[in-house]
Amino acid sequence: MKFAASQINAPRRHDAAFTLAEVLAALMFLAIVIPVAVQGLEIASHAGEVATRKGDAAQIAEQVLNENLVTTNWNTGLQNGTITENGQAYNWTLRSEAWTGDPAMNAMQQLSVDVNYTVQTKVYTVSLSTLVNNGTP
Repeated sequence: MKFAASQINAPRRHDAAFTLAEVLAALMFLAIVIPVAVQGLEIASHAGEVATRKGDAAQIAEQVLNENLVTTNWNTGLQNGTITENGQAYNWTLRSEAWTGDPAMNAMQQLSVDVNYTVQTKVYTVSLSTLVNNGTP
């Protein structure tokens, strides 16, 4: 069987490239996947930022509680202030109220600190509490 030279070297048209339908399907797939992936990255970034600030807020709440316990400033009424940590402002409020957990221990006070912080225009709060003896030793 003999072939003409033009038949041997001729490229096959169906193996040469993608069809228009395949290219459009790939573009449509990317148009769906890319926004979903970007949104997932934004959510992960937001969660990481909230976790970092929550840790800082917990340390600030513990610091405020300890300082007020040592200096006995906790019995002067409602207190508040702002502490800046890592370039971010944390607003705190300290309050003291009678502890109602056990009537036999009526000299106990519950000392609570709320620390507020903002991440992407949403306000979050960390609260810590402890019991202190309000009676004389």
